[in-house]
Amino acid sequence: MTETTIGIGGAAESTDMVLNIGPQHPSTHGVLRLRIVLDGERVQHAEPVIGYMHRGAEKLFEARDYRQIVMLANRHDWLSAFSNELGVVMAVERMLGMEVPERAVWTRTLLAELNRVLNHLMFLGSYPLELGGITPVFHAFREREELQAVMEEVSGGRMHYMFNRVGGLKEDIPAGWTGRVRDAVASVRSRMDVYENLVLGNEIFRGRTRDVGVLSAEAVHAYGVSGPIARASGVDFDLRRDEPYLAYGELRDTLKVVTRTEGDCLARFECLLEQTLNSLDLADACLDRMADLAPGPINQRLPKVLKAPEGHTYAWTENPLGVNGYYLVSKGEKTPYRLKLRSASFNNIQALTELLPGTLVADMVAILGSLFFVVGDIDK
Repeated sequence: MTETTIGIGGAAESTDMVLNIGPQHPSTHGVLRLRIVLDGERVQHAEPVIGYMHRGAEKLFEARDYRQIVMLANRHDWLSAFSNELGVVMAVERMLGMEVPERAVWTRTLLAELNRVLNHLMFLGSYPLELGGITPVFHAFREREELQAVMEEVSGGRMHYMFNRVGGLKEDIPAGWTGRVRDAVASVRSRMDVYENLVLGNEIFRGRTRDVGVLSAEAVHAYGVSGPIARASGVDFDLRRDEPYLAYGELRDTLKVVTRTEGDCLARFECLLEQTLNSLDLADACLDRMADLAPGPINQRLPKVLKAPEGHTYAWTENPLGVNGYYLVSKGEKTPYRLKLRSASFNNIQALTELLPGTLVADMVAILGSLFFVVGDIDK
């Protein structure tokens, strides 16, 4: 078999066509390139080519102190900024053996779930857009805006909140803020049936996604896939339940781990939608608990120069897109000796080499979009 890379023009009928999708293709979430080998309209081989957005964050971590690395960690998955911050401050707190005040623990849990809803709403709106349905994304941005308003009020940021600090949160929450959060959560929940009716109830959407891009549980384990994508293939794993952190241990009755067994594009969308509804329930449960908490500090007083003791630790969290982990090595200095980031999208996107071969070109975008990735999270 011979391969011909096609630029402008055609190729002989006896050769396979090698086609570059990206790195500036409108159907990708950022700067991702797919190198696919086609036999007519059918994909024979697919290779994700990554690194176009690489910022060298892991190397930069070594030149920043423990307060500054929060800003860097914040940015790799720009739809999950609060959750990114959370992982790195938890790693540093674990190295220091630091206890975080109870009010900070519950407030962090609330903000993490609101951030999860914001992340999922973006994909719930943009995935139908990639299949030709423009209306859902307008609904998604309306719901996002309601939650963005309360996140902006408490932190001052709309995307990069920078609200976590080693030992707690930047500052206390504004007066009356929890009431406004409760109103926003209720408002968003009241309109979530749009995605049931408008998207899942659409026969064209179901036809384009059912039995398309089926990912097996074996492939999930082999590639280290996590999050809603893994749970859509029947892999029942969620760190919030299986290795509780923050206040999730006390939220077991509310926390519901959503799974499917089909492993196709439709199952991945359904998992994302149900998980969004559960996150709204978790936010309400956090608000109920916060109303009963006694007044107290929301952070710990820190020394001017913060140094972690010599040693190493690994902190992982259930980010909106999957497992997010930080492996921190300290030599007793004010900067990390090494901080390795395990991002969800990096592993998830590798599964494309398994998913795309044998599918039609027309289904490629449906499969690509259903993996719900952020390119900054891949390239770090």
